[in-house]
Amino acid sequence: MRKAELSRKTNETDIRLIIDLDGQGLADINTGIAFFDHMLDAFSRHGLFDLTVNAVGDLAVDAHHTVEDVGIVLGDAVNQALGDKRGIMRFGEALIPMDEALVLAAVDISGRGQLHWQVELPIEFIGNFDTTLFKEFLIALASNAGMTLHVRSLSGLNSHHIIEAAAKAVARALAMAVCIDLRRAGSIPSTKGSI
Repeated sequence: MRKAELSRKTNETDIRLIIDLDGQGLADINTGIAFFDHMLDAFSRHGLFDLTVNAVGDLAVDAHHTVEDVGIVLGDAVNQALGDKRGIMRFGEALIPMDEALVLAAVDISGRGQLHWQVELPIEFIGNFDTTLFKEFLIALASNAGMTLHVRSLSGLNSHHIIEAAAKAVARALAMAVCIDLRRAGSIPSTKGSI
């Protein structure tokens, strides 16, 4: 089973997370940040990952530590659930429209965690959510999952639409990349023989 359960506690956050890469898109999310919960729910549902996140953070300071640390734990959990990565597709991509917004995400589970972000957000806040934090979440996710992640907005005027399309695009691209390719017969998808 490609499942992981992780906890991480610091002076700033206390996070418990469970992910099943072969799930049905069932989500149970509680970070104390309503918009971020909405994006994690979209990530779960559109990637068909069963995802439970319980996070308590220093929200009196701001949401930064909670959002970033959830990305760290989620990335670690994805990496752990993938094990030695035998048989996975490795690459995935998705182009997701949401009304006027159109966002592309591409994933390579390469072992080299990095984010390449070309997204312009017209406004800085959605409710009380600082829109720059979604990039911080993806940096932490990509770094800790060991994946190269490209996210580009091709169009969009509404920051909510752009970020939500990005969450869905990343989920769909990652779902494709972690899929088992039966033609690989359990081999590691790299000329190096390891990822």
